[in-house]
Amino acid sequence: MSYGRFAQVYDQLMSDVPYDEWVSFTKNRLHESSIVVENVADLGAGTGEITLRLDKEGYKMTGVDVSEEMLSIAHQKSIQHQSSIRWLQMDITNMNTSSTFDAVVCYCDVVNYITEIHQVQAFFHNAYQLLTPGGTFIFDVHSTGYVQDFLANQTFGTVTDDISYIWFCEEGDRPYSVSHDLTFFVREGNQYERFDELHYQRTFSVETYIGYLQETGLKVRSIHGDFSDENGYNEGSQDRIFFVCEKPYK
Repeated sequence: MSYGRFAQVYDQLMSDVPYDEWVSFTKNRLHESSIVVENVADLGAGTGEITLRLDKEGYKMTGVDVSEEMLSIAHQKSIQHQSSIRWLQMDITNMNTSSTFDAVVCYCDVVNYITEIHQVQAFFHNAYQLLTPGGTFIFDVHSTGYVQDFLANQTFGTVTDDISYIWFCEEGDRPYSVSHDLTFFVREGNQYERFDELHYQRTFSVETYIGYLQETGLKVRSIHGDFSDENGYNEGSQDRIFFVCEKPYK
């Protein structure tokens, strides 16, 4: 997938996303860590909104993304904020780095773009390898209920002076999967430029994710729904499920 044009309008499209809730949730979970957390990797960092916020909270951040276009925007932001974030262009299911971190996070539906079981396994393995013993791994996914009851076979849209889109969300051919067919109209002077994006997402049951996490050697410390600090979730009524895991000491 080319992220060139999409990367340029991504922040406009995501202007209402509650990034601060991800940051607050992360801080609370990292305060519960069995080790002092200093170095944090943000996998699937995109344009760096969460990475930058965690950097401001005092964590030494590394942002990782497969998209050169997204990382270019993130890097420019970090220069403007005079931050020392390290940016790495890598596929999070096929990483090659010797760096280790006290915590690894992966947010904003990134894991739902990992649609094959063997890729999910590879991603969990990579997260395990990145962590120091006692380190924390946090990620979120759409709940199965959210995919089935809210996304599948729905149409969404918005119109503003500068950007508009039509979003067709079609149920996929595999359980808990959806295809997103998006058409954008972006204002360029007195004209509007059209471009199209096709995205495919899939989620799995909580039990499936737990099984593969445990196979990797990660301990599931808690599971949360919709940014709640309480340990517990409801796949049928909550939109987003958070997994908080730990790499055990040998």
